[in-house]
Amino acid sequence: MEENIQDYFLCDSCAGKDFKLVYNFSLRFHGVNFSDELIYDKLIEEIYQCTRCQKTFTKAEIEEGLARIKKAHRHV
Repeated sequence: MEENIQDYFLCDSCAGKDFKLVYNFSLRFHGVNFSDELIYDKLIEEIYQCTRCQKTFTKAEIEEGLARIKKAHRHV
């Protein structure tokens, strides 16, 4: 019989497992050598917010946490 194990990424502040996606929108302005005009890049940052304590995590932090969970279950 095959066993299923489900493990969650948990908030390291409150152990909550529910998160909501929050977006930040910004423009980054910078100069270039060939013009006096500023050019800009549009940036959209995705962050995940714990629904219990409001702590935020980047996508990279979530992926690192999931990798640790995966690694821990390899040694079981």
